[in-house]
Amino acid sequence: MELIEKFKIINGVYWVGVPQANVFVLCGCPEECVKHLMKKGFNKTVQKQGITYETGPNIILLSDVLIQNGYFSNLAEFPVLQMLYRQGMILPGHPNNTGVKPMLIGSKKQIDSQMKYIYRGNYGLISVDEIVEAGIPREKAEELMRLKLAFAFGKIRNTNDLLSSQVVEHELVEIRNGVFVRCTGFNQYEFRYKGESEAVDLNLLPDENYEPPYELAFHQLKRDYFAAVHSGGGDGWNEHGLSMASIVLFQGKIYLVDAAPNILHFLEALGISVNEVEGLFHTHAHDDHFAGITTLIRADHRIKYYATPLVRKSVTKKLSALLSWDSDYLDRFFEVHNLEHDVWNNIEGLEVKPTISPHPVETDIFTFRTLWKGGYRTYAHFGDIASFKILQEMLTEDTTKPGISREFYNQVQSAYLHPVNLKKIDIGGELIHGSVEDFKDDTSDKIILAHSSSKLSLQQKSMGSDAPFGSTDVLIQAKQDYTMRYAAQLLWTYFPHAPREDINMLLNCDTETFNVGTLLIKKGTVSPYIYFIMTGIVEMIKAESNRSNVLSAGSLVGEFAGIMEVPSLETYLAASYVRAFKIPSDLYFKFIQKNKLYRSMERVMDNRLFLQSTRLFGDMVSYPVENKVAQAMNVKSYTPGERLKSDKTLDLYLLYEGELQLVKGGQIIEMVKPGGFAGEETILYNVPPIFDISITKRSKVFHIPKDVLVNIPIVQWKLLETLEKRLEISGSNLSAMGEYSM
Repeated sequence: MELIEKFKIINGVYWVGVPQANVFVLCGCPEECVKHLMKKGFNKTVQKQGITYETGPNIILLSDVLIQNGYFSNLAEFPVLQMLYRQGMILPGHPNNTGVKPMLIGSKKQIDSQMKYIYRGNYGLISVDEIVEAGIPREKAEELMRLKLAFAFGKIRNTNDLLSSQVVEHELVEIRNGVFVRCTGFNQYEFRYKGESEAVDLNLLPDENYEPPYELAFHQLKRDYFAAVHSGGGDGWNEHGLSMASIVLFQGKIYLVDAAPNILHFLEALGISVNEVEGLFHTHAHDDHFAGITTLIRADHRIKYYATPLVRKSVTKKLSALLSWDSDYLDRFFEVHNLEHDVWNNIEGLEVKPTISPHPVETDIFTFRTLWKGGYRTYAHFGDIASFKILQEMLTEDTTKPGISREFYNQVQSAYLHPVNLKKIDIGGELIHGSVEDFKDDTSDKIILAHSSSKLSLQQKSMGSDAPFGSTDVLIQAKQDYTMRYAAQLLWTYFPHAPREDINMLLNCDTETFNVGTLLIKKGTVSPYIYFIMTGIVEMIKAESNRSNVLSAGSLVGEFAGIMEVPSLETYLAASYVRAFKIPSDLYFKFIQKNKLYRSMERVMDNRLFLQSTRLFGDMVSYPVENKVAQAMNVKSYTPGERLKSDKTLDLYLLYEGELQLVKGGQIIEMVKPGGFAGEETILYNVPPIFDISITKRSKVFHIPKDVLVNIPIVQWKLLETLEKRLEISGSNLSAMGEYSM
């Protein structure tokens, strides 16, 4: 009989179980891994001593690196909550509460950061002083702290009170009941028990990602004047769907409400590239509303981040803990805009009012409105909220005790029940979520019920509606084509020196909508058209190198082959519903000739084609941004034995051909191949390269100045991911780099 069980959950995630020792290890914990465990039957419902609860892991093995291929590899908050509460390991009198704590194992660096991140995920801001630092008057801050303590059962507990941990290095170490583990290589581990062993490799391959736990239907989204698109109605435990989130459309612009997990998955299903997102409104920092924030960093511009200073401070404390940052660097990746509580903040005609909602961490609910005939049209997004029953149990007039005042309760009740045209509410119940019964007399025109892991009951259906993924409530219909306006702006950016009348000529070309999976151009064929993507996502496939890149709105498909009238070297496939201009290749070439653009474009086009072939620039970097990089990069030739050094100019080294060797302290860290890069620390930090960069083959290297990269979040994020991995391999400390500067 095999004593050690091993199962692959998804790419980079495994289950290792030793039933005889009561050891069950979740190896790797990216976003929504709990839902994968539920779907595969590892977290299942059982009954013991008359108590119904879930099974599941009791130990988590963390990835050696926080980020892989742009996504968080370690998000232990929900797996830990599942152990503590849904398995009952912390609940008094529960048969699973045996005094044995859930355990985190792995590298010291990752354990420390996860402990701090879970701490902030549990509590948010942890003192009156921290709340005051967010701009809240002290008297109000004391009231909010009393509320927080009421949710925390009177005490802010250190994460070590809830979890145990074990650092795992290259020597065998016992984790529990005779089960041993050791690190056998970078992100590779071996488990041993009574003479048996099993190995796991948590590394993702370059073309792999963490899979979402559900399939989504594709939708063709109409860009309305003012509408709410329902992009999620579940919670962190709903294995069949996305966590509660919304998209607010206003005058053709796309605003997200919360950064739910697997946000890229649902954006693609709706035919939206991350580059089209105008802004994010953030309610709070729990993972089911926070985990997708790295996806929004994967844009080629800084997306606008809208939150009150109170919520923003809570979010950045958690993000800084997760990334082991000493300061708030949210504004390095986002264009931060502070909102004021309980007033209408005007955002280019869209007004939003944030209101504090009782929750264990700092949380706001949002009401959106805009002026229209007969008055305002309003949409309220209420996630997360608390039930009136729970809040009533917190009532106390003793200001020295945890709880809330009657005045605060009345303010919350009034805010929750204020009538609007459309209201989406959290009905998750239990200790920290809302109750549908509280809204039975709500006079809003329409109520959407969300934030639940269960199907709606008949009683719930009598009070509100479900909203399937991709469904839209239109509050004000559009009378103009905002997509055309957006496309015109992109073309003007792409050709800033061309006369408007010539741009308008291109805009007069036919448009075509491509269904998901349709080929725009097939490799080896001469296309009569060059396609300008207006909306949606196109996959550029290079079968010979077994890789693909993602092209977003604003990209030209088949430009080089179309101008030269040669067969395409790539296949272009609609990865979502795609709307594009069909520009005849001969017309586009005459446009280039007429405006004397060919000579200036030739070098830039070659550079851009190379950029698109690299992992660093190949995904979600639009043509206007690529052009800026392509124009600024300069190639230099090197012979074997030469070393790359950065003096006064801080450059990124992007290898065109040849080979580079990275060395630290005599150890070879990496052999960089064409398309790879070095010197990322010079972009992220104001320091020369910390690795010795030497030429091992005759090489050509593009030098890209720092100043053209600092405002491209997706590039910054990939540089940070690569630097973290190289420092981990070399045994260096990221914090030793000094002040982070971009």
